[in-house]
Amino acid sequence: MGLYNAPNKVTEYQRMYQKAYKNHTRIWKIHPRSNMLLVPYYIMLWGGFGASMYMMGRKILGHNTWFGKD
Repeated sequence: MGLYNAPNKVTEYQRMYQKAYKNHTRIWKIHPRSNMLLVPYYIMLWGGFGASMYMMGRKILGHNTWFGKD
């Protein structure tokens, strides 16, 4: 079985989290794999925000499409 001989990493992670937390690091940025999840999330978040701001500006100017005059 895969989990039968797995080492217990709870104390290792606990030390890592407590040390980073004392240095005022955000809890969701502490784990080494967090960038793998946060970078695509930030790209989608700010990309969606930028696209909605772009289309809001176009709508204010009277254009109903992404590109072109109308």
